[in-house]
Amino acid sequence: MPAIVRDPSSLPGSRVRLRRWRDADRAPFAALNADPRVMEFFPTRPDRRQSDALVDRFESHFAEHGFGLWAVEVPGIAPFIGFVGLSIPGFAAHFTPCVEIGWRLAREHWGRGYATEGGRASLQHGFGELGLAQIVALIDPRNLASVRVAERLGMTRGRDR
Repeated sequence: MPAIVRDPSSLPGSRVRLRRWRDADRAPFAALNADPRVMEFFPTRPDRRQSDALVDRFESHFAEHGFGLWAVEVPGIAPFIGFVGLSIPGFAAHFTPCVEIGWRLAREHWGRGYATEGGRASLQHGFGELGLAQIVALIDPRNLASVRVAERLGMTRGRDR
């Protein structure tokens, strides 16, 4: 049975709220995934059907593992701006199995510290409540904005775990 997950964004001073996905998140998530700038470092941009399937996978991950990629909202500003959270990659590589931290935000919400705040809450949840020994970030090195978020989170560059 999966663990019960409390809202990791209940930390004092957080401007973001990390929560489970709602049906109303699907259309703005599809728009975010269709944005070429948001998806610049990904091999493809998911269409609406593929985007909805991602949301279904995110929710299945919660059911299976008790944690996952949360939808992000900024109360009083935006009901949905993207996702932040933890996941287990579904592929084999020299560094798997592992738990990955990830984020993807709509472009109009970049540069405001939301990814860092959500990432900090996710790391605290992972190392604290989940008792993880290590969390990795898989970032294309050309994606300097995401590299800087990882650095602000105290993550260091490494080749292997």
